Amino acid sequence: MNVLAVPEASFAVGIDLGGTQVRAALVDGKGTLLARAALPTDKAGGPKAVLGQMQSLVHEVSRSVGLDKVPAVGVASPGPLDARAGVILTIPTLPGWVDIPLVEWLSDWLGKPVTLGNDGVVAAVGEWHFGAGRGLQDFVYVTVSTGIGGGVIADGRVLQGRRSLASHLGHMTVEASGPLCQCGNPGCWEALASGTALGANARAAVLQHPASRLAALTEPLTGQHVFEAAAQGDALAQELVANEGRWLGVGIVNLLHLYSPELVVIGGGVSHGFELLHPIIRQHVDSYAMPPFRSVPIVRAALGSDSGLVGAAALAFMSLAEQP
Repeated sequence: MNVLAVPEASFAVGIDLGGTQVRAALVDGKGTLLARAALPTDKAGGPKAVLGQMQSLVHEVSRSVGLDKVPAVGVASPGPLDARAGVILTIPTLPGWVDIPLVEWLSDWLGKPVTLGNDGVVAAVGEWHFGAGRGLQDFVYVTVSTGIGGGVIADGRVLQGRRSLASHLGHMTVEASGPLCQCGNPGCWEALASGTALGANARAAVLQHPASRLAALTEPLTGQHVFEAAAQGDALAQELVANEGRWLGVGIVNLLHLYSPELVVIGGGVSHGFELLHPIIRQHVDSYAMPPFRSVPIVRAALGSDSGLVGAAALAFMSLAEQP
């Protein structure tokens, strides 16, 4: 059993850097969020402006206990990034974020050790230590939202790979003749099964199905609209959910065969439709996974949208535990 041994009275701050918001939270040794704050990401200001926002948020969420009682900070960020070097290599959604030494800059500004991780991997760490994967030695976390990402815990360790670039799960090719992914390759899992893909499929489908509930919406269609309409019995929405579930199942079968986890955890915005998706994913896994892999449970993330924040704090706790 691999449970992070942290005194309950210990504190860390987790930061989740997103293209829309920078979020921060004060987290205790039980993984409980004690305070949180957020700011719209200052894209126009560039990396140093955003790091200034991070510094401000750390001070804000630490106010109740005092910044001196917070020994370390963890940051979850989109990538690609080199976690060991503490450098963000590039963030396509944030202009100017190329070869940014985030750990060096932020630790100098705060006067505290800072740990950096890919947001999908960090969310996996949060679920591992404080959520659905608590105590497990082998599990896979998949976040299905704007894109698809995640992290892998293998043999009780976070799978990092060369330059900490492992676990770009969404960029498995699952259909060689499939749609073009934002990475430039055709048929990535992300291009077929992300929340973005589900919304795009819905917008295309309603043109041929004017009687659907979805066609009556005046706002841009999203995956959430699809799940709501499917729950109300809309035939087109149910067909879209079935297609989404099958593509998720395709990728999960690959992950089962690659990593042999004890558990697969699904998070991200699309997980709000988990009850509708789960039986379809389960059916695909039972049909196409090799028999020894079919019994692996597939569950929703226990920490929900807080997986990244809690995971970033867990990174900080882990870094402290590794110190002599």
